[in-house]
Amino acid sequence: MEKHVQKYVDDFMANIIARNPGEKEFHQAVHEVVESLAPYILENPILQKMKVLERIAEPERVIMFRVPWLNDKGEVEINKGYRVQMNSAIGPYKGGLRFHSSVNLGILKFLAFEQTFKNSLTTLPMGGGKGGSDFNPKGKSDNEVMKFCQSFMTELQRHIGQDTDVPAGDIGVGGREIGFLYGQYKRLRNEFTGTLTGKGRDWGGSPLRPEATGYGTCYFAQEMLATRNDSYKGKVVAISGSGNVAQYACEKATQLGAKVVTLSDSAGYIYDPTGIDADKLAYVMELKNVYRGRIKEYAEKYPEATYYAGERPWGVKCDIAMPCATQNELNGEQAQTLVANGCICVAEGANMPSTPEAITTFQQHKLLYSPGKASNAGGVATSGLEMCQNSMRLTWAPEEVDQKLHSIMKNIHAACVKYGTEPDGYVNYVKGANIAGFMKVANAMLAQGLV
Repeated sequence: MEKHVQKYVDDFMANIIARNPGEKEFHQAVHEVVESLAPYILENPILQKMKVLERIAEPERVIMFRVPWLNDKGEVEINKGYRVQMNSAIGPYKGGLRFHSSVNLGILKFLAFEQTFKNSLTTLPMGGGKGGSDFNPKGKSDNEVMKFCQSFMTELQRHIGQDTDVPAGDIGVGGREIGFLYGQYKRLRNEFTGTLTGKGRDWGGSPLRPEATGYGTCYFAQEMLATRNDSYKGKVVAISGSGNVAQYACEKATQLGAKVVTLSDSAGYIYDPTGIDADKLAYVMELKNVYRGRIKEYAEKYPEATYYAGERPWGVKCDIAMPCATQNELNGEQAQTLVANGCICVAEGANMPSTPEAITTFQQHKLLYSPGKASNAGGVATSGLEMCQNSMRLTWAPEEVDQKLHSIMKNIHAACVKYGTEPDGYVNYVKGANIAGFMKVANAMLAQGLV
C-alpha cells in the first residue's frame, strides 16, 4: 500500500477508535472497508471533502432501552435492548435482530455497518440497520421467550415501520421469535404491514425466506467456482454452524452435487465422512428447530460420525469451506490448515466469520474467497422481496422467488468481479464488494446533501 493511502487509513482508523472505544468488532469491520476504499476515495476529492465514509461509519441513530420481563418463576429479569439505525440513504433501515448473551453496542454497530454495504449490493432500496438484545433464548420456555419478545417490541415499535425501519431475524431470532414480535407490534399499532420480515408463510412471509441465506451463499460460491471452470460437483464441503444458514447451505450444496461432512454449534462439531444427506439433514433440522438440541446428539444417532467437543471444523480436509456460524470463528492458523489441506474456496454464510489474518492467508494463496457482505446477501435480498410482496398484498411462487434470488446473487458476483479484479486476474472479492456497495450509498448521500 502506498504511503499516502496508508496514512489515510491510519488517520481514519485512529479517529474511529477514539470515537468508539472498546468496540473491537466495529473497528475490525471499518478497517477492512477503509483499506479497500482508500485508493478510490483519494482519487475522488468530493468524497473526501464531503466526508462520505466518515458519515457512513457514524450511525444516524442509536436506540438503547431496558427490557423488563417475568420468567416462569415469577421473577423479574432485565435485559438491554438495542436498535442501530446506520444509514437510510437508499431506503428504510433494514437488518436483523440478534438475541444472544454476547450482544453489545459494538457488535451491533459492526453488523449495521456491514449491512449498509450488503443491502446496497442487492440493488434493492434498503438502508442498513441492526438490533437485538443480550437476552439468550437457549434454555428458555416458549412462554418466557414470548414475554421477553412482547416487552422488547413494546419499546421498539416506536422506532420502526414499513417505510422507516424493517427488522428481521438473526442469531437467536427465528420463526418463533418473529411471530411473537410481530404479534405484539400488530397489537400495539393496530396495523398489519410488512414491518418485520421472516414472517410465517400464512401471515405475510415470503416463500424461500428461511432457505435464502444458505441457498444464496451456495449460488455465490457456484459463480466463483465457475470463474475457474469448476463447480460443487464431487466436492467435499465443511460447514460450521447448524442453524438456519448452515442447514440450507448444506441442503443446497448437496443438491449441487457436493458432500457435506461437518456441522457445528457453540459446543463442538461433528464430522461425518459418509456425508450429511437429505435424511440426516432432516434429523438435524428437527433436532435444532423443534427440540433445540445439541449437535453432539447427531453422533449418538449416526455412529459413522465423530463429535469433537470444544473445536471448530476447520481442521477437516475439504475442497470448500463455508463458515456459517458467527463472527471471527475462523482464525489465521485455521486458514493455514485449510490451505494446507487443499481447500480451494471459502464462502462466508455468517457475518465476518474470518479474522483479518485468515483473509490475508486466503488471498495470499489465491483462494476463491467471498466476504459475508457479498455471499450471504441472499437472506436480506429475499427479505427485500418479502417487503415487495407485502406492499403489493400478494405472494410469489417459490420458483419465482428462487429465480429472483439466483439472479440477485449472480449480479452481486458480477459487481464484485467488475470492481475487484486485480492486474494479475485474481478477483479480490473483499475489495469488489466494498467498492460496489459503497458507490451506490455514496452517490445517494452526495445527492441528498449534508444530512
